[in-house]
Order: sequence, then structure tokens, then C-alpha cells
Amino acid sequence: MPQLTAPLRGITVVSVEQAVAAPFATRQLADLGARVIKVERPGGGDFARGYDATVRGQSSYFVWLNRSKQSLSLDIKAAAGAEVLAGLIARADVFVQNLAPGAAARLGITAAELVERHPRLVACDVTGYASDGPYADRRAYDLLIQAESALLSVTGSPEAPARVGASVADIAGGMYALSGILTALYARERTGAGAALEVSLFEALTEWMSQPMYYAMYAGVPPPRIGTHHATIAPYGPYATADGSVLFSIQNEREWGRLCTDVLAAPGLASDPRFASNVARVAHRGELQDEIERVFRTRSTEQVTAHLNAARIASGAANTVLDLLEHPQLAPGWTEIGTPNGPIRALRPPVRSGNGEPQLGAVPAPGEHTDQILAELGLDPAAITALRAEGVIGTGSDT
Repeated sequence: MPQLTAPLRGITVVSVEQAVAAPFATRQLADLGARVIKVERPGGGDFARGYDATVRGQSSYFVWLNRSKQSLSLDIKAAAGAEVLAGLIARADVFVQNLAPGAAARLGITAAELVERHPRLVACDVTGYASDGPYADRRAYDLLIQAESALLSVTGSPEAPARVGASVADIAGGMYALSGILTALYARERTGAGAALEVSLFEALTEWMSQPMYYAMYAGVPPPRIGTHHATIAPYGPYATADGSVLFSIQNEREWGRLCTDVLAAPGLASDPRFASNVARVAHRGELQDEIERVFRTRSTEQVTAHLNAARIASGAANTVLDLLEHPQLAPGWTEIGTPNGPIRALRPPVRSGNGEPQLGAVPAPGEHTDQILAELGLDPAAITALRAEGVIGTGSDT
């Protein structure tokens, strides 16, 4: 069968986006071949461009989230800018926005309003707490959502909670926006009708918290916060060796039996009442750790890992981010993309497909494609110059 090298080729996405969640969703649409027009404020653009300056003087967040996009510098609050945006949306297949609470409604660009005007459009609002609850007007950022969703309460040490070190609330929201948009595009192929979607960061991360919620709901207490060990499975976490530690996990009784027999050389532990089931092992976690480390401390990390591998028990290294950069498993996935300040390394998307390579284009400069996009809408050079003079589109310093 012929390969479909860019499954979303021919799909145009217009996104009034900022920060992480919506840009993460649209970048993945771009990876799949969609044309993504990113609408940015004149005079600097998406504020995530200024989060840091570590990647050749550019934000690590921005270069991660915005490859393969076209940047349009446009003041959508100005009447002429709103008219340009309306023209773009009329030609688009997908529209995404994650503006502050109430802003899209004031501009008349909520998903529901747009789909009513353009029935084939797939429009997605990415919000903090959804538009129909008591928190609808609250601003929402990643750490705040981690706290509100109780993720902080199950992350960290017994002494103190800890923020998850990646932007998991934004990532969760972006992933659900992506899956919703792809589903709606698939449905449109069958029905001809678009869809109005809404994804909230709070509900997205709360979905990820379902297992701790069920545990607390029926146990009457939340799962304990115990650092790098698993709250409800044992053994599962780091255990000391003669020269460091090793992380490993037991998921079922067959693996527990192999650990006792093949790794610990203590087959009697498998039937010890304290450890005969996962529930029992969790209840006797401290004694279990003593039994394991009594053996592990007589061997090096390399020796323990070799024994675990031979017994078909999953283990892993506690890598630093610098270690991760050189991880042998990632080596085939690295490529190079362009940015306004020169080429950088980038990883291919994690989904491997026989349908060809993903589209990995350059990270745009602020407003880089403004004149091109406006010309496509039928504006002549004089009209573009006039918009620039009025401040509706960015000046030369944006490009």
C-alpha cells in the first residue's frame, strides 16, 4: 500500500495560543503534516518566548512547542485584526485557543460560537477549569492545577509535597485536546459536521489522578506520600546496593517468586505470610526493604541489575537530565531543526509509524509569516503596510 507521509496534509489549523497546553496540541498536529498558523501578539508574541533564554538565546519551552508552525503577528482586539482572524478561521479546518478566562467570549471566538458560524470547523477551547463551573473565571497555571487536583499531595516525601518537574497539567490538557481534535476530524470525514470541544487542565489532570482517588474513596485515607517508592505496590522503587542503588518493580506473584528464588536466593520469602501478597508486602514495607537490601548490599549495582535482568524483572537507572540526553535508546530519534538563532537538536515524536517520517520544520520567529499569510487572504502590499502602521500587525522588529 502507498505510504501517507503526512496524514494531516491539507488540514489548516489556526491557533490563538500561548504558554504550553494549546501549543503542545497544535505542534503535534504540525508534526502530522497540518499547516499550523500561530497567532501571536505584536511586539514580542507568545509570552512563552521569554520564559528563559537557554537554547541559543531562545526559550526552551518555546522551541519544544512550536516547531513547524507559521507565526502571524496580529492584534485580534483591533477591528481590522479581528477581521483578519475571521478570514483565517473561515478557511480553517481546526481552531484552537487558550486565552485567559472570558477573553474568547468577549472576542466572539469560543468553540461553540465558531462552529455555529462554520459548521465544518473543529474548534477547541483549552481552559483552566472549564467554562461551566464555579472556578470558570479563575486563571490556571500548571503548578496551581497540580495542587488543586491533589497531585502534589501524593508526590514528594512524607515530610513535604513536591511539584512534578515537568508541566504535567499542561501536557495532559494538550494531549486530550489533540485526541479530541483528531477524533472530531475523523468524525467529520464520515458526517461532514465539525465539533465544538472544550478541554480543561483541571479535568485532564484529575483523570490522571483516578487511581489515587479510587484508593482514597474506598480506603477512607489517601495513598501515602513516600518519595520514589510506589504507594500501593511493593517492592517498587530504589533499593540500596554496595555502591549505590537500583530501582526495580514487582508487578505480580510470578515475578515475586522469581525475585526470591533467582535474585535473593531466599525461596522461603515467597511464602512468608508478611510478603505472600502485594497487600501484605505493602503492609510490611520496612521489613521487606530490610530483606531485599540485606542481599543487595553485598553486591554492586551492576551485579544486582544483571541478576534482575536474568530473572526477567524490570529495573532502571535513576538518570539525570544530562544522562537522558545521551541515553542509547534515544540515539536513533535525534534530528536537527532550524530556529531563528540557528539549528538545534530535536527528538522525533514518540509514535512510530509505517506511514513515513513526521514533519519537523523550523521554529518561527515572531511574526515571520505575517506578510505571506495576509497576502494569501488577498491583502495587497499597501494594505499590509497600512495595517503595520496602525499597529494591527507587528513591525519589522517582530520578524
